[in-house]
Amino acid sequence: MNAIVIEHVPVTELPQAWRDKLSQAADAHVTVRIEAEDQAAAAATDEFVTDDPAFGIWRDRQDMADVEAYVRRIRAPRFNRDGSRNELP
Repeated sequence: MNAIVIEHVPVTELPQAWRDKLSQAADAHVTVRIEAEDQAAAAATDEFVTDDPAFGIWRDRQDMADVEAYVRRIRAPRFNRDGSRNELP
């Protein structure tokens, strides 16, 4: 197993999410150990599950039925090389 160990890291240099989990003073120093996750455990967490009601709100949009064409159209430049306006379908 590969691991990275960083010693004497000031708590103030850690990401905020990590600092929130620690009960150390702001001027304290800690040792950070980062290990690779077990592949079996990582595979189990790859399932995408959400209870967010906003997920999929655009799935019924008729103008986005052909996703590739929609993206191509919105990425098209507004103007042609000669300066004329690009009339989009």
